[in-house]
Amino acid sequence: MDAITATGQRIAEIRQLIGGLAPTRTAPAGTGAGGTSFARALELAVDETSTGTSGARNAQGVPADLARYGNGTIPAEALQKVATTGHKLWAPAAQSLEQLMAAAARDGVKIGITDSYRSYDAQVDVARRKGLYSQGGLAAKPGTSPHGWGVAVDLDLDSTAQAWMRTNAGRFGFVEDTPREPWHWVYKS
Repeated sequence: MDAITATGQRIAEIRQLIGGLAPTRTAPAGTGAGGTSFARALELAVDETSTGTSGARNAQGVPADLARYGNGTIPAEALQKVATTGHKLWAPAAQSLEQLMAAAARDGVKIGITDSYRSYDAQVDVARRKGLYSQGGLAAKPGTSPHGWGVAVDLDLDSTAQAWMRTNAGRFGFVEDTPREPWHWVYKS
């Protein structure tokens, strides 16, 4: 989803929330039909977009909620845990990955996570140990990895799980976008 579409959808959500705040005879003064004050509704709308849940991306495809921090310098509290794995991603990616893993489990397929968000220092370490992709290695140039935006995961996949991912991952917004790395999946929705 591009940033303009995502922004338009978020504006529509806020308008819908605010539109339900017209005073009624049964609601206390200053509240909408559901008893929510305009100030509280606005606070909720603003809080939702500032906590990484808006789903919007900037023109470069970077999560708008995280772009202010920089690749690999996102504070832990700005990311969301993926179920009970200990791994963290951008909130929409974490939620979609949880749904993906649950769907795979229902199909009898086990998908594990070996890596998720990477700090800049971790990206430097991976590049040192595995070499740069552009030079035949397996690491992106530090500061450019989708792991540094919290949108990429490296998965533990057997052949059944790999086949399942190739058939189903797109329904959850994940794509296999790196040749030579069948374990690397990026959230693009």
